[in-house]
Amino acid sequence: MPQTGEATLPLRQLTLSTLLCTCGKGTPCYASYSLSTSLNDALTEVIPIAIYHCNISIISRGKGKSAVAAAAYRSGEKITNEWDGEIHDYTHKGGVVHTEILLPPHAPPSFSDRPTLWNSVELYEKAGNAQLAREIDAALPIELSREEQIRLVREYCSSQFVSKGMCADFFIHDKGDGNPHCHIMLTMRPLDERGAWAAKSKKEYDLDENGERIRLPSGRYKTHKVDLTGWDDKGNALVWRKAWADISNAYLERAGSPERIDHRSNAERGIDEIPTVHMGVAACQMEKKGITTEKGELNRNIQKANRLIQEIRAQIGKLKEWLAGLLAAREAAPEQPPQSPGLANLLMKYLSVQKEKSRKYSQSWQRQHAADELKTVAAAVSYLSERGISTLAELDAALSSVSDKAFSIREEMKASEQRMKKLQKLIENGENYLQYKPIHAELKKLKNGWTNKRDKYEEAHRAELTLWSAASRYLHANLTDIKTLPISKWKQEYADLKEQRDTDYTKLKAARAEVAELQKIRKCVDIALKAEQPEQTQNRTKRHEQER
Repeated sequence: MPQTGEATLPLRQLTLSTLLCTCGKGTPCYASYSLSTSLNDALTEVIPIAIYHCNISIISRGKGKSAVAAAAYRSGEKITNEWDGEIHDYTHKGGVVHTEILLPPHAPPSFSDRPTLWNSVELYEKAGNAQLAREIDAALPIELSREEQIRLVREYCSSQFVSKGMCADFFIHDKGDGNPHCHIMLTMRPLDERGAWAAKSKKEYDLDENGERIRLPSGRYKTHKVDLTGWDDKGNALVWRKAWADISNAYLERAGSPERIDHRSNAERGIDEIPTVHMGVAACQMEKKGITTEKGELNRNIQKANRLIQEIRAQIGKLKEWLAGLLAAREAAPEQPPQSPGLANLLMKYLSVQKEKSRKYSQSWQRQHAADELKTVAAAVSYLSERGISTLAELDAALSSVSDKAFSIREEMKASEQRMKKLQKLIENGENYLQYKPIHAELKKLKNGWTNKRDKYEEAHRAELTLWSAASRYLHANLTDIKTLPISKWKQEYADLKEQRDTDYTKLKAARAEVAELQKIRKCVDIALKAEQPEQTQNRTKRHEQER
């Protein structure tokens, strides 16, 4: 620190010519995990992480799916669907490491056979839009052994589903690519005490205030459906997702692993990140083949922005902590001058220290390091003078300003990314709706007669009709009018948002560069302050001796 009577050099006078007599070498340290760990090391260090993924879906005949086909594919077996006679042969599929069926006590023993179980489901359900099975796919912790993974899935199925009366058929897949996961197929219809399929729901009459049945204009009575199992309750999704996290964490703890998974969203956990979009099967397969997709590109940009935001937040947090410690220590020291330390003097002190350190090396080494050090300090001086920063207190205020600016950019990016996700869905569903609308229109004509011809047409175009139906549902749920779909307008808006996102990312990189410059200044100040501590102690000792 400057001593009494020592001149404080203004930053605007600390020019390159003033610094030419100094030398030394210092490498900037971007502290992230600790003061002694560089940010680059922290970011490149590979740490195994327990990944949370737990998705719940329905296998529905109305969407062109089959429980038998799904079971054959998941198990890597050959099974004939007795409902339509189709043979599903996946015996050449690789990566299936374990399969197992778990049954409630009152289920027929024959259901232990996979073809028997799922053909029984297929044959009992008569409707063309029947819901055949519920499926859960979840990522398995790589920190667990294979046997532990199997026990984990078995316990999860037994406690959450089989104990409630469901039949569970689970499969573990692992292709050795670091993505072990399980598929769990669950029956959706209960079994009675004799082991026969029972009703999932029943109808009850709606009653008026007098307890009388309400007659509709058609002459029928108004009714409502009552769920008899509770399995379709929307709240189950959260219960099952949480149970997967809790049971997985119990196994991780028993295995001695420090990793844990969390079923909650980023917002629920207080993690202020931009969420990625769901890729879907088609996009994932294209990406695996090296084909760039719009969804994949959007996710990569979101992940890149999240990493940058995390990096800025980590650096700013360490800098704020460092400054708070310096200012607190200064206030606690009774002999410190009241004003905040001058950064110009600290930078000059830093150069003097580096010059002294370099004296033991050769002249050529000293000259090279003098040039390197001058560049570091000149950049620091330029940064501080441009922003009118001359004290540690002002540096703290500037750091808060950089933090606010970075987080403001991040909020703008979050809004843009959310809108881009929405536009992606609108464009995808809008194009599917228009592309397959003629096929749906032709089917409507055939429904007025020619039953055999209609059934053949529907079977031949099942995939297209499924896509059209999904697109129609989405568009009706999200738009007030779908007579005219402004797809070109949506695409232009998406392109504009993409360009704005790139601009915002450039701004974030500029904020990171600003924080990096502050880290360099911090390094210089740290060295200067450490060098001043012995001098201050020596000066206090001299004063005490003079007073005695």
